[in-house]
Amino acid sequence: MDSVQILNVRVDNITQEELLHQLKEGVLVTPNVDDIMKHQKDKEFHEMALQADYSVCDSKILLLSSKFIGKGLREAIPGSSFFPAFCDFYAKDESIKIFLLGAKNGVADLAAEKINARIGREIIVGTYSPPFGYEKDENECKYIVEILKSSPANVILVGLGNPKQTKWIYKYKDSIPNVKIYLALGATIDFEAGNIKRAPKIFQKLALEWLYRLYSDPKRLWKRYLVDDIQFFGLLLKYKFGKYKDPFVS
Repeated sequence: MDSVQILNVRVDNITQEELLHQLKEGVLVTPNVDDIMKHQKDKEFHEMALQADYSVCDSKILLLSSKFIGKGLREAIPGSSFFPAFCDFYAKDESIKIFLLGAKNGVADLAAEKINARIGREIIVGTYSPPFGYEKDENECKYIVEILKSSPANVILVGLGNPKQTKWIYKYKDSIPNVKIYLALGATIDFEAGNIKRAPKIFQKLALEWLYRLYSDPKRLWKRYLVDDIQFFGLLLKYKFGKYKDPFVS
Protein backbone atom coordinates (compact mmCIF):
# COMPACT_ATOMS: atom_id res chain seq x y z
CA MET A 1 0.00 0.00 0.00
CA ASP A 2 1.23 3.47 -0.86
CA SER A 3 2.07 5.54 2.23
CA VAL A 4 3.45 8.92 3.26
CA GLN A 5 6.00 9.52 6.00
CA ILE A 6 5.23 12.47 8.28
CA LEU A 7 8.09 12.89 10.78
CA ASN A 8 8.51 9.33 12.10
CA VAL A 9 4.95 8.18 11.40
CA ARG A 10 3.63 6.15 8.47
CA VAL A 11 0.33 7.39 7.08
CA ASP A 12 -1.32 5.23 4.42
CA ASN A 13 -2.38 7.08 1.28
CA ILE A 14 -5.85 5.60 0.99
CA THR A 15 -9.39 6.90 0.59
CA GLN A 16 -12.25 6.07 2.91
CA GLU A 17 -13.99 4.08 0.17
CA GLU A 18 -10.86 2.00 -0.44
CA LEU A 19 -10.43 1.45 3.29
CA LEU A 20 -14.00 0.23 3.70
CA HIS A 21 -13.45 -2.40 1.01
CA GLN A 22 -9.97 -3.47 2.15
CA LEU A 23 -10.37 -3.58 5.95
CA LYS A 24 -11.27 -7.21 6.58
CA GLU A 25 -8.96 -7.87 9.53
CA GLY A 26 -6.19 -6.21 11.51
CA VAL A 27 -5.67 -3.01 13.49
CA LEU A 28 -6.67 0.45 12.27
CA VAL A 29 -5.09 3.55 13.82
CA THR A 30 -5.85 7.12 12.79
CA PRO A 31 -2.93 9.43 13.63
CA ASN A 32 -3.57 13.13 14.11
CA VAL A 33 -1.20 15.91 15.20
CA ASP A 34 -1.52 14.97 18.87
CA ASP A 35 -0.70 11.34 18.10
CA ILE A 36 2.33 12.33 16.05
CA MET A 37 3.65 14.36 18.99
CA LYS A 38 3.20 11.30 21.21
CA HIS A 39 5.28 9.39 18.64
CA GLN A 40 8.14 11.77 19.52
CA LYS A 41 8.11 10.98 23.25
CA ASP A 42 6.63 7.54 23.92
CA LYS A 43 8.76 4.79 22.43
CA GLU A 44 6.40 1.95 23.39
CA PHE A 45 3.44 3.69 21.78
CA HIS A 46 5.55 4.58 18.74
CA GLU A 47 6.67 1.00 18.15
CA MET A 48 3.20 -0.45 18.68
CA ALA A 49 1.39 2.08 16.47
CA LEU A 50 3.83 1.46 13.62
CA GLN A 51 2.71 -2.20 13.60
CA ALA A 52 -0.84 -1.22 12.65
CA ASP A 53 -2.17 -2.83 9.49
CA TYR A 54 -3.81 0.46 8.53
CA SER A 55 -2.63 3.90 9.62
CA VAL A 56 -4.79 6.63 8.11
CA CYS A 57 -4.91 10.42 8.29
CA ASP A 58 -7.33 11.57 10.98
CA SER A 59 -7.25 15.30 10.44
CA LYS A 60 -7.39 18.02 7.81
CA ILE A 61 -4.30 19.63 9.38
CA LEU A 62 -2.32 16.45 8.75
CA LEU A 63 -3.66 16.33 5.20
CA LEU A 64 -2.47 19.91 4.58
CA SER A 65 0.85 19.12 6.30
CA SER A 66 1.44 16.24 3.88
CA LYS A 67 0.95 18.61 0.96
CA PHE A 68 3.31 21.15 2.56
CA ILE A 69 6.14 18.61 2.61
CA GLY A 70 5.39 17.58 -0.96
CA LYS A 71 3.90 14.17 -0.19
CA GLY A 72 0.20 14.90 -0.52
CA LEU A 73 -2.26 12.47 1.01
CA ARG A 74 -5.44 12.01 -0.99
CA GLU A 75 -7.94 12.24 1.82
CA ALA A 76 -8.43 12.77 5.53
CA ILE A 77 -10.40 9.98 7.22
CA PRO A 78 -11.42 11.13 10.71
CA GLY A 79 -12.44 8.26 12.97
CA SER A 80 -15.66 10.05 13.84
CA SER A 81 -16.60 9.98 10.13
CA PHE A 82 -15.18 6.57 9.31
CA PHE A 83 -17.02 4.61 12.00
CA PRO A 84 -20.57 5.54 10.96
CA ALA A 85 -19.53 4.82 7.36
CA PHE A 86 -18.20 1.42 8.51
CA CYS A 87 -21.52 0.65 10.20
CA ASP A 88 -23.46 1.70 7.09
CA PHE A 89 -21.17 -0.40 4.89
CA TYR A 90 -21.96 -3.52 6.94
CA ALA A 91 -25.57 -2.66 7.76
CA LYS A 92 -26.94 -5.74 5.98
CA ASP A 93 -24.03 -8.05 6.77
CA GLU A 94 -25.23 -9.98 9.82
CA SER A 95 -21.77 -11.53 10.28
CA ILE A 96 -20.33 -8.18 11.43
CA LYS A 97 -20.89 -7.60 15.15
CA ILE A 98 -19.25 -4.70 16.97
CA PHE A 99 -18.28 -4.11 20.61
CA LEU A 100 -17.79 -0.59 21.97
CA LEU A 101 -14.96 -0.38 24.53
CA GLY A 102 -14.53 3.02 26.16
CA ALA A 103 -16.23 6.30 27.15
CA LYS A 104 -17.84 7.04 30.50
CA ASN A 105 -20.54 4.90 32.11
CA GLY A 106 -23.74 5.00 30.10
CA VAL A 107 -22.24 6.79 27.09
CA ALA A 108 -21.38 3.62 25.14
CA ASP A 109 -24.84 2.20 25.87
CA LEU A 110 -26.44 5.35 24.48
CA ALA A 111 -24.19 5.21 21.42
CA ALA A 112 -25.11 1.54 20.87
CA GLU A 113 -28.81 2.34 21.10
CA LYS A 114 -28.54 5.16 18.55
CA ILE A 115 -26.35 3.20 16.14
CA ASN A 116 -28.55 0.10 16.21
CA ALA A 117 -31.67 2.20 15.65
CA ARG A 118 -30.06 3.94 12.66
CA ILE A 119 -28.66 0.74 11.12
CA GLY A 120 -31.85 -1.24 11.69
CA ARG A 121 -30.26 -4.23 13.36
CA GLU A 122 -28.17 -5.06 16.42
CA ILE A 123 -24.79 -4.37 14.85
CA ILE A 124 -23.49 -3.22 18.28
CA VAL A 125 -23.64 -6.33 20.47
CA GLY A 126 -21.89 -5.15 23.63
CA THR A 127 -20.34 -2.25 25.50
CA TYR A 128 -18.01 -1.73 28.43
CA SER A 129 -16.64 1.41 30.07
CA PRO A 130 -13.38 0.63 31.94
CA PRO A 131 -12.83 2.45 35.24
CA PHE A 132 -10.23 5.19 35.63
CA GLY A 133 -6.75 3.69 35.88
CA TYR A 134 -7.77 0.41 34.22
CA GLU A 135 -4.51 0.28 32.27
CA LYS A 136 -2.50 -0.10 35.49
CA ASP A 137 -4.74 -2.85 36.88
CA GLU A 138 -3.87 -6.24 35.39
CA ASN A 139 -6.95 -7.87 36.93
CA GLU A 140 -9.20 -5.27 35.31
CA CYS A 141 -7.48 -5.76 31.95
CA LYS A 142 -7.94 -9.52 32.21
CA TYR A 143 -11.59 -8.93 33.09
CA ILE A 144 -12.00 -6.84 29.92
CA VAL A 145 -10.37 -9.63 27.90
CA GLU A 146 -12.84 -12.17 29.31
CA ILE A 147 -15.79 -9.89 28.47
CA LEU A 148 -14.58 -9.59 24.89
CA LYS A 149 -13.85 -13.31 24.53
CA SER A 150 -17.37 -14.18 25.66
CA SER A 151 -18.93 -11.62 23.33
CA PRO A 152 -20.20 -12.54 19.84
CA ALA A 153 -18.35 -9.46 18.54
CA ASN A 154 -15.67 -9.80 15.87
CA VAL A 155 -14.98 -6.06 15.63
CA ILE A 156 -13.96 -3.84 18.56
CA LEU A 157 -14.03 -0.07 18.58
CA VAL A 158 -11.45 0.82 21.22
CA GLY A 159 -12.17 4.38 22.31
CA LEU A 160 -9.77 4.81 25.21
CA GLY A 161 -7.61 7.64 23.87
CA ASN A 162 -3.98 7.46 22.84
CA PRO A 163 -1.53 6.18 23.81
CA LYS A 164 -3.69 3.96 26.06
CA GLN A 165 -5.92 2.45 23.36
CA THR A 166 -3.08 1.44 21.03
CA LYS A 167 -1.03 -0.03 23.87
CA TRP A 168 -4.04 -1.96 25.16
CA ILE A 169 -4.78 -3.44 21.75
CA TYR A 170 -1.25 -4.72 21.21
CA LYS A 171 -0.87 -6.07 24.73
CA TYR A 172 -4.09 -8.08 24.68
CA LYS A 173 -5.32 -8.70 21.13
CA ASP A 174 -3.63 -12.10 20.85
CA SER A 175 -5.73 -13.23 23.83
CA ILE A 176 -8.99 -12.47 21.98
CA PRO A 177 -9.01 -14.75 18.90
CA ASN A 178 -12.65 -14.10 18.03
CA VAL A 179 -11.95 -10.45 17.19
CA LYS A 180 -10.73 -9.84 13.65
CA ILE A 181 -10.79 -6.03 13.44
CA TYR A 182 -9.63 -3.45 15.99
CA LEU A 183 -10.63 0.17 15.41
CA ALA A 184 -8.57 2.55 17.59
CA LEU A 185 -10.86 5.55 17.24
CA GLY A 186 -10.52 7.76 20.32
CA ALA A 187 -13.59 9.85 21.12
CA THR A 188 -15.80 8.26 18.44
CA ILE A 189 -18.11 6.65 21.01
CA ASP A 190 -18.80 10.09 22.50
CA PHE A 191 -19.56 11.46 19.05
CA GLU A 192 -21.96 8.59 18.31
CA ALA A 193 -23.76 9.11 21.62
CA GLY A 194 -24.05 12.83 20.96
CA ASN A 195 -22.00 13.49 24.10
CA ILE A 196 -19.52 15.49 21.99
CA LYS A 197 -20.66 17.46 18.95
CA ARG A 198 -18.70 17.48 15.69
CA ALA A 199 -17.57 20.90 14.59
CA PRO A 200 -19.76 22.64 12.00
CA LYS A 201 -18.86 21.81 8.40
CA ILE A 202 -17.19 25.16 7.83
CA PHE A 203 -14.74 24.47 10.69
CA GLN A 204 -14.00 21.03 9.25
CA LYS A 205 -13.46 22.43 5.76
CA LEU A 206 -11.06 25.13 7.02
CA ALA A 207 -9.05 22.66 9.19
CA LEU A 208 -10.31 24.42 12.32
CA GLU A 209 -12.10 21.52 14.00
CA TRP A 210 -9.45 21.69 16.73
CA LEU A 211 -10.45 25.29 17.46
CA TYR A 212 -14.10 24.31 17.85
CA ARG A 213 -13.16 21.50 20.24
CA LEU A 214 -10.90 23.84 22.21
CA TYR A 215 -13.75 26.36 22.50
CA SER A 216 -16.12 23.57 23.59
CA ASP A 217 -13.80 22.13 26.27
CA PRO A 218 -10.98 24.61 27.03
CA LYS A 219 -10.18 23.30 30.51
CA ARG A 220 -9.34 19.82 29.21
CA LEU A 221 -7.88 20.66 25.81
CA TRP A 222 -5.94 23.95 26.11
CA LYS A 223 -2.63 22.29 26.98
CA ARG A 224 -3.01 19.67 24.27
CA TYR A 225 -3.64 22.16 21.47
CA LEU A 226 -1.75 25.26 22.62
CA VAL A 227 1.31 23.71 24.26
CA ASP A 228 1.91 20.10 23.23
CA ASP A 229 0.69 20.09 19.63
CA ILE A 230 2.02 23.50 18.58
CA GLN A 231 5.51 21.99 18.54
CA PHE A 232 4.47 19.84 15.58
CA PHE A 233 4.77 22.74 13.15
CA GLY A 234 8.38 23.43 14.10
CA LEU A 235 9.23 19.76 13.61
CA LEU A 236 7.40 19.78 10.26
CA LEU A 237 9.56 22.65 9.06
CA LYS A 238 12.67 20.73 10.08
CA TYR A 239 11.35 17.65 8.26
CA LYS A 240 10.69 19.61 5.08
CA PHE A 241 14.26 20.90 5.00
CA GLY A 242 15.92 17.64 6.06
CA LYS A 243 16.75 18.74 9.60
CA TYR A 244 14.33 16.48 11.52
CA LYS A 245 15.83 13.69 13.63
CA ASP A 246 13.77 10.71 14.75
CA PRO A 247 14.19 10.60 18.57
CA PHE A 248 14.26 6.79 18.54
CA VAL A 249 16.87 6.34 15.81
CA SER A 250 20.48 6.70 16.94
